[in-house]
Amino acid sequence: MSSIIAALTNFGQSLAGIGVSSLHSVLAVFQAVFALAQNTVENILKLGQSITTLVMQLFQGVFGLIVANFFAILVIGGAFYLYTLRQQGRGPKMLQKKRR
Repeated sequence: MSSIIAALTNFGQSLAGIGVSSLHSVLAVFQAVFALAQNTVENILKLGQSITTLVMQLFQGVFGLIVANFFAILVIGGAFYLYTLRQQGRGPKMLQKKRR
């Protein structure tokens, strides 16, 4: 009788071990899927960053030239505007001509 109980106990432990191993396998598969998704998103973001860096490096000279020209136009235009206000006598007091 004790051999039957021992055999059934051993069988139950084996089934429990199989169940736990199966659960661990399922969890490992989910972990692998999540790791794959994480790596895929990370690589897509790195690809976007690389493309952005490439475009910025290729056109850095052109963009720099355009920005520098706009800045120069703003400075020259602002100086001309203040000069015309001074000539008309309508500008800020420090820019107005001194009358003699």
